[in-house]
Amino acid sequence: MEPIHDVEELEERLSRPTRGAIDTLRKISGDIAVLGVGGKMGPTLARMIRRASDEAGIPRRVIGVSRFSSPALPEQLRLHNIEPIAADLLDRRSLAQLPDVPNVIYMAGMKFGSTGQEALTWAMNCYLAGMVCERYPRSRIVAFSTGNVYGLVPVTGGGSRETDVPNPMGDYAMSCLGRERMFEHFSRAARTPISIIRLNYAVELRYGVLVDVARKVWERQPVDVSMGYANVIWQQEASALSIQALERCSTPPFILNVSGGEILRVRDVAARFGELMSRQATIIGSESPDALINDGRMAHEIFNKPSVTADDMMRWIADWISRGGESLGKPTHFEARDGKF
Repeated sequence: MEPIHDVEELEERLSRPTRGAIDTLRKISGDIAVLGVGGKMGPTLARMIRRASDEAGIPRRVIGVSRFSSPALPEQLRLHNIEPIAADLLDRRSLAQLPDVPNVIYMAGMKFGSTGQEALTWAMNCYLAGMVCERYPRSRIVAFSTGNVYGLVPVTGGGSRETDVPNPMGDYAMSCLGRERMFEHFSRAARTPISIIRLNYAVELRYGVLVDVARKVWERQPVDVSMGYANVIWQQEASALSIQALERCSTPPFILNVSGGEILRVRDVAARFGELMSRQATIIGSESPDALINDGRMAHEIFNKPSVTADDMMRWIADWISRGGESLGKPTHFEARDGKF
C-alpha cells in the first residue's frame, strides 16, 4: 500500500468512513456527541462520524466534548463541521448543560499517569460513567473500554473472548472494569441501550504498540519481549467498528472486542522493523507464556474483517519514522505486566 506522506493525509485516511460505518449512520437517527473527543482517537473518530453521515445523506449535529487541553483542537473540529463544547465532565453543572442527544460515544477516561493518581483514575474511569448514564438515560451509548479487563491469558488460547470472566490487574484495569459495571448497572436499571468496546490496541503512525517497538529499533534501544505478544488494529478500522456498534446497543450492554485478526510476536515485529529501517533490532528478556491479547473474531463476523494488515501498518510506520514523522510522544506501556501505567 502507498506510504502516508504527512499529517493531513494521515488524518484524512484515519477519518475515511468504511461502508459499514456509512450504512450504520444511515440507519441511526439523531445527533451524536463524542464525550472525551480530545484523546488520541477522538478527533478522527468524530470526523469519521461527520463524513459518514454526510455520505449517507443524514443531516445531524456532531458534537465533540472535552476540556481541550490543546487550544488548537476546537478550531480543527469546526473546520470539519464538528461542534466543540468545552466542559469538565466531572463537574455536574457542566455535564448538565450539555445538549440532549440520542447517541453518545463515550471515550473519556484515564490511563497514562494512573499510578500515583489512583483516586482520580477511579473517579475518571468509574464514577464518571455513572454520572454520564444519569445524564443520558434515554440515549444510545457506545462506551470505550479496554481488553486489559481480561488480564493476562495464555497465548496458546488465541486471546480473550467476550464471554470470558474478567480478571483485571492493577488500578487502571480494575477501574475500567468498574466503568463497565457502572454502565451495566444503569443499562439494567434505566433500560439504557449500551455497547461496550474492549479495544486492544488501536494503532496509527504517531502512537501505538507498533510505533513503540519501531522507535526503539530506530533509536537502537533494546526491545523487551517479556510481554511477548500483542494484537493491534488500524485506528480507522477500530473507529468504524465502534460506530457500527451503535446498531447493537442493548440492555444489558452488548460487549465487543475490537482488535485485529493477528496475534503478533513482539520479537518478530522488532525484526521486521529492523529489516524495513535497516537497523539491527536488539532483544532483551524472554517471552512469558501469557499476554494481554483479545480474540476479535466476533466483531469480524458481525461487521467486517480488518482490511489493513499488521505488515501494512509496519511498512507505513517504518517509512514515517525514517522520514522524521510527527510523534504524539505517548508510549502505550503495553509491555507492563504489573498493571501499572
